[in-house]
Amino acid sequence: MKVTVDVDCTPAEARTFLGLPDVTPIHDKYVKTVLDSFDGVANIEQMETMFKSFSPMGDAGMRLFRQMMDIGLAGVAGKNGDKS
Repeated sequence: MKVTVDVDCTPAEARTFLGLPDVTPIHDKYVKTVLDSFDGVANIEQMETMFKSFSPMGDAGMRLFRQMMDIGLAGVAGKNGDKS
């Protein structure tokens, strides 16, 4: 027997239901810091350096994230029978 339940709620409602903390103030501060940093950026290289400094674990974090995305996409392609 297979049962499927669809829940229609906002992300905030889902976080509350699952008991996860509200990180909105932290998110807002992070976004404000990033946007304020853009004021002094003159070229693409500076922007790339700035983003790497904001990401957790710098370059290693970015590589890890890219690897996880590649693995996830490969898994989805494998389930769908795609050879790409």
